[in-house]
Amino acid sequence: MMLLLIPILPLLAALCALLRPRGRIAAAGTIAAAVLAAAGAARTAMLGAAGTTIVAVPGWIACDGLSALVLLLVAAVNVSAAIFSWGYVPARLAPADPAAERRYYINYNLFVSSLLLVPLVLEPALVWIMIELTTLLSVFLVGFDRTRGALEAAWKYVVLTLMGAAIALLGVLLMYWALWTAGGRAFTWDGLVAAAPHMPAGVIQMAFLLVLVGFGAKIGLVPLHTWIPAAYSYAPSPICALLSGAEATAVLYVVLRLVPVAVSVPAVHVSGALLAFGLLSVAVAVFLILQTSDYKRLFAYSTIEHMGIILVAAGLGGALASYGAVAQLLTHSVTKAFCFLAVGSAVIVTNTRDTGSIRGLVRTSPVAGIALLLGGLAIAGAPPFAVFLSEFAIFRAGVSEGHAVVVALLAACVIVGFVAIMVHVNRMVFGSPTGASGRPRLPAACVVALAAAVVPVVALGLYVPRPVFELLSEAARWIGR
Repeated sequence: MMLLLIPILPLLAALCALLRPRGRIAAAGTIAAAVLAAAGAARTAMLGAAGTTIVAVPGWIACDGLSALVLLLVAAVNVSAAIFSWGYVPARLAPADPAAERRYYINYNLFVSSLLLVPLVLEPALVWIMIELTTLLSVFLVGFDRTRGALEAAWKYVVLTLMGAAIALLGVLLMYWALWTAGGRAFTWDGLVAAAPHMPAGVIQMAFLLVLVGFGAKIGLVPLHTWIPAAYSYAPSPICALLSGAEATAVLYVVLRLVPVAVSVPAVHVSGALLAFGLLSVAVAVFLILQTSDYKRLFAYSTIEHMGIILVAAGLGGALASYGAVAQLLTHSVTKAFCFLAVGSAVIVTNTRDTGSIRGLVRTSPVAGIALLLGGLAIAGAPPFAVFLSEFAIFRAGVSEGHAVVVALLAACVIVGFVAIMVHVNRMVFGSPTGASGRPRLPAACVVALAAAVVPVVALGLYVPRPVFELLSEAARWIGR
């Protein structure tokens, strides 16, 4: 019952926004639904960490360690984004338009509900539907401003991701055919793993590559990444937090789910494809970070970089690499959500996305300046933040598995990326303030959201609580089995 309630709560919040268009009822209902859904996800994660698989509808809706981790991440990002929206929407999107605020929260909650369903659904074909539903529901949020640039970004987002969806669908259908030829019955994640040793190797190899390429467009893997900088530039900052911290995580979860299926088939080798896509994405993202002049695009390119890092970890193989992959999934999700909320704070204060137009942000707005500095350090992988530990685990796994060349290339890209991010961030945060005085003050709700979002970014870099370690270990076991 609890699993079914978690994605229903945002639907109730959307209904509340539809029926009560005036006042801040929609915003309050969204925050309440987000907090309750996060509480349910936390309870589910505790059971998942203990090795328990929660079944709501046998064969259709269930949650194990890996899906519990993704569910918790989506729910946690939703909480901080919902709180931030309370202050961001009146300040930036709908200062005098209650109808726009109502439209925002209806679309927001529908989008979140579809995201929460992705890790709960067992059948790959239905998961594909849920992922495409996230696209159709989020496109209205990407183009929310209705400016020419926003509408072009939304159009590019839909076209590229739906083209990728068609490719991924072909891969899903091939897997269903392979399952049928192997005598399997249940078209679920566990059913595929159980029947994998009897499936045709060539069919599974092709199916996995099709899913990787198709959903790679949604994740933003190079060369299918071109929609990400445009969409992240024009989407509202709380939506960017969801797109990067929640949606990318949920879609990558599906690819990771198929890794044990592929490696269980004799003569199927997918590590090369994972390493190639991962390293290419990291290298290209770092180059794009170097030359960008839009700080929202800077963190958008960082999303591409981290998706590539996780794929490299999955391609390395071994228990430690699997742990590093899910740890990076966790740390990227919470850190990138905080980063885009920090970016949203900077946008509110400066009313620009141009890195060259901002100097001395820490003097203009200490909260926005410090948040942007912490976000840059954290996502670049500086100690003692959480991303540093997960990346270190991946490097260690690569060395222990004998992939010295891969580790060297990845480390070089990460170092260059660190320098590139911090050069941009330092220029914006420090120095003499530019622009006119009397800039808008940061809404209190935005400050509260930043304070809540930064806690796991710092805390998980200093200490990994036992329940979190057990959840990550259980999630890694499902990938590496």
